[in-house]
Amino acid sequence: MKIVVNGSIAFDYLMSFPGKFKDSFIEGQLENISLSFLVESMIRQRGGTGANIAYTMALLGGDPLVLATAGQDFGEYRTWLNSHGVDTSAIIDIEDDYTASFFVNTDQVQNQIASFYPGAMAKASMLSLKEYAPNTDLLIISPNDPVLMHNLADECRATGTRFIFDPSQQAAFMNGEQLLHGLDGCYILTVNEYENQLIQEKTGLSQDEILDKVGGLLITKAEKGSQLILEGKNYEFPTFPPVEVVEPTGAGDAFRGGLLRSMQLGLSWEVAGRVGALAATYVLEQVGPQSHHFTPESFVERYRQHEDDEGALDVLLAS
Repeated sequence: MKIVVNGSIAFDYLMSFPGKFKDSFIEGQLENISLSFLVESMIRQRGGTGANIAYTMALLGGDPLVLATAGQDFGEYRTWLNSHGVDTSAIIDIEDDYTASFFVNTDQVQNQIASFYPGAMAKASMLSLKEYAPNTDLLIISPNDPVLMHNLADECRATGTRFIFDPSQQAAFMNGEQLLHGLDGCYILTVNEYENQLIQEKTGLSQDEILDKVGGLLITKAEKGSQLILEGKNYEFPTFPPVEVVEPTGAGDAFRGGLLRSMQLGLSWEVAGRVGALAATYVLEQVGPQSHHFTPESFVERYRQHEDDEGALDVLLAS
């Protein structure tokens, strides 16, 4: 199965605030916010939803092709992705701009406030599956230029290509019509709890009405695990216990990477959801969305410490 990952390529600037954001908000004054948070640390990491998803998928032995745009500062990042098994041949350099940047501040209880500068991502509407990723079997449409996300959904519907719609952070910026366009006929709509409610509010649809338009609905719920509603069945996936929760950025992307690799291997949904959950746990234990590392062998060993595997992941080792 040829899986193509569309999404942003970015540098992540991760900051840590030694307090709780909520303590700085004054009830009745939310329309007049003027706040500055003094952070105690900041680091720069490789990130972007497209690259994050593909990185975890590649660690699990997949061969993801990333469809995206990047800037003049992408050279070292491209080499990093290639060295870890990600196919970057469909990442197009925009020479007169910089790679997108994601600035996120995390407080003591893992709440986050973020900003995103699109940079080269704003030129992504030039891309298409026909030109850069022909013969795609499954595409995940993750946060990118909204015009590209719109065009790719149209292209998939026109060619009968299965696609997963993963609006993620773009759900906050897309209007109801844009969201409806993306989810209509998608194989799976993937969201977290907040995005699930936001999409319902913006589209005016209930969850049941959304399920009438999509093949399935995946909802990630942080420490409460995740839920997949697909083909009339409801699957609940608990989390894997982390050794230590360090920083949450990119955990949802890792879950999607694990899920996509599981689909590529033909694993059951029960196992696929658990693979995604364990992949997300690896990210929680590190700072940054691509700081984790494992081999398929070490991944399966940890999986079997918590699951009665019965050979479910033998195909991962064989691959």
